[in-house]
Amino acid sequence: MKSIWAVLLFAVALGFAAPSADAESNLSLDDQAALQAAMQRHIDRVLVDGAVLYIDRESGEARQLHPVTAHPMILAYGEHFVLCFDFRDEDGKNVPIDYYMARQDRSYVVFHTAVADRTLLKELMGSGRVTRLK
Repeated sequence: MKSIWAVLLFAVALGFAAPSADAESNLSLDDQAALQAAMQRHIDRVLVDGAVLYIDRESGEARQLHPVTAHPMILAYGEHFVLCFDFRDEDGKNVPIDYYMARQDRSYVVFHTAVADRTLLKELMGSGRVTRLK
């Protein structure tokens, strides 16, 4: 798991070092780091033999996804957030997982996970309900 944390910290640092020219974050750096860390803790808790398990809709079989890297960008969904993480399947194909997160007390929790399904995120972005933090 140490390599996952190294990748996460690098991705977070990269995201802080290179903000987009048109975005001003309305979320503190501490909160951004807390969101990324909460996502990583969630992933660590659900790993089975180093992989996230999910059910492939087409085959109906349980598949393994191995963590690769977190995306540094954080999206706003009302008072909630969306963070993304790239995984790799058994065939070496990249598979995105979107984590929908909410504040809970002084931390954050995952309340919805979308595996290899960007439909919901695209619909929410298209309607303006999910936006890039500014």
